[in-house]
Amino acid sequence: MPVTNVSVIGAGTMGNGIAHVFAQNGFSVQLIDVNAAQLEKAVQTISKNLDRQIAKGTLTEEQKTATLARLQTATDLKKGVSQADLVVEAATENVELKLNIFKMIDEAAPAHTILASNTSSISITKIAAVTKRPEKVIGMHFMNPVPVMKLVEIINGYATTTDITDTIVTLSKTLGKVPCVVNDYPGFIANKILMPMINEAICSLYEGIADVEAIDTIMKLGMAHPMGPLQLADFIGLDVCLSILQVLHEGFGNPKYAPCPLLVNMVTAGKLGVKSGEGFYKYTTGSKELIVSDRFKK
Repeated sequence: MPVTNVSVIGAGTMGNGIAHVFAQNGFSVQLIDVNAAQLEKAVQTISKNLDRQIAKGTLTEEQKTATLARLQTATDLKKGVSQADLVVEAATENVELKLNIFKMIDEAAPAHTILASNTSSISITKIAAVTKRPEKVIGMHFMNPVPVMKLVEIINGYATTTDITDTIVTLSKTLGKVPCVVNDYPGFIANKILMPMINEAICSLYEGIADVEAIDTIMKLGMAHPMGPLQLADFIGLDVCLSILQVLHEGFGNPKYAPCPLLVNMVTAGKLGVKSGEGFYKYTTGSKELIVSDRFKK
């Protein structure tokens, strides 16, 4: 069946971005979250991001109005997925939470519905195993910010069928994204390569080899990275980085994936990066100036 109705679970940064791109590209979208205030905030964020597109000349006022008209919100998961052709789960990166959500989706969604997860590291095969339709479960790993970033990492679970993969590849192209298909192993490709680099940057700081600015500047100017690894870690969220490294370490049993003790301590101390206002850098609302955290100043 063609995909026309899409339900997105989780109204955080990733969820509202995913809902945005689907609604903008002509799909009817149900954005679902147990927190009504979070849903209201998500719709406001989507509206502001659409305004940015208008300011850049990539969207018209009429297109913004049509996009918002295709977007509805719900706090009841069962009702929210009852008409879905595709469900994209974008909840917190927590294994038990995701497994519980997929059990509920599987019971409530129509038999034809494809179930996708935006997980950045959790096994699609493990998620699929709690459903009665493992062949229709797949990973759709969008990048942040979703309306801007072109990549969608598509992850085949052990049981995912070729026709489901083909459908999601085609769908991703419809959204103006570039799909890349990978197999289901810890970290997939994006984070299997990225997180050890970030971890090594944190270890280099921890070991006193270089300071925050030197590490990030070397990678930006020497390797043509748009953002240094420590700044990127702050942007992703240090708690998310730690969680992914733990998945890699447990999944492969290889000590090279062991999280740096400095990263563990920072997460324990609540220094999570942009989301908490401080990580390797300090963040002030409304300011784009990059200021190294006092903890790491020379």
